[in-house]
Amino acid sequence: MSELLREGGPFVWVLLVCSVIALAVILDRGWALRRPIVLPAEVLVPMLRSGNPHELNALKAVCEARPSALSRLLMTAIENLRWSKEENSTALEVKARQEVVFLERGLVALEIIVGIAPLLGLVGTIYGIIPLFGDFGKAVGGDNSLLARGIAAALNKTLLGLIVAIPSLVAWSYFNKKVEALAVDLEAHCDLFLRRIYLGDSTASMDPNVPVVVSIPPLA
Repeated sequence: MSELLREGGPFVWVLLVCSVIALAVILDRGWALRRPIVLPAEVLVPMLRSGNPHELNALKAVCEARPSALSRLLMTAIENLRWSKEENSTALEVKARQEVVFLERGLVALEIIVGIAPLLGLVGTIYGIIPLFGDFGKAVGGDNSLLARGIAAALNKTLLGLIVAIPSLVAWSYFNKKVEALAVDLEAHCDLFLRRIYLGDSTASMDPNVPVVVSIPPLA
């Protein structure tokens, strides 16, 4: 490894920086995208029980004490309860898009690394092979093992680029799917919350054909 760093030139160092960035993003998103972080049970339970102003105040206190994507969305919905259901839903959609962008934070870096790491490795290989073929005539008349060793060292850069890119691609695909699944869960829970509150009947809250009746007393 030390020989690769010594002979690899700037391309190897750039690939090492990319690998460190990729590892940092993977660890960060692996922690931040856990379900208990995004949709904590401490918020889900009171949300499902909310139906009157007292319970809404308790839910608001829980959301403030337990910050999360779901908490921030519910806070937005609670603060806009004096609006119509359609207006509140629109505001909630805007906030939800912001939360999804926050959940995707850092994934663009992984996407870039997936694209550039193999190319950096390939450029490093070409960069290392060019001088070898420039001295090809001398190598043929002398020790061919030097030429073979030089080509092997140059190909190590391509290998390093692929080693950085492949795990980054796996992590990027996995986290994108996870963000998509969490976004669907957030949407479902927020939609359920709005329908329970605006319908005023938890039994009929799952029936979209029931007429909406808005009667929300002021919150404390």
